[in-house]
Amino acid sequence: MPMIETVSDVENSFLSRREITCNFQGLGGKLKRKDAVEMITKEFNLTDKTVIAINMKNQTGRPNVTGMFYVYDDEELAKKQVNPTIFERLEKQAKKDAEVAEEAKAEAPVEEAKAEAPVEE
Repeated sequence: MPMIETVSDVENSFLSRREITCNFQGLGGKLKRKDAVEMITKEFNLTDKTVIAINMKNQTGRPNVTGMFYVYDDEELAKKQVNPTIFERLEKQAKKDAEVAEEAKAEAPVEEAKAEAPVEE
């Protein structure tokens, strides 16, 4: 299981957000932003907050990833402060994930029907 090491955890009261920087050990080249956000949300119990992966870098010569995350209490405040392109990408990825999930559901009954059909010899 990958280990998450907190490098810094700062409360930025001026911008009303929490800034967390973490090292993900052993996940170099394998970690996606969405998975990293889920891991941070679980690690710091941030289920009711908006967590955005701002920066993720692979460490040179090591299988580690350093990520910087902004945690907002209010999604509207996050949309005002963070580059709108990031939200466009997140929405685009969410749509893509939903389509893949629907395709998987549509294909699953077809495969089950094939498995249940009697084989004629």
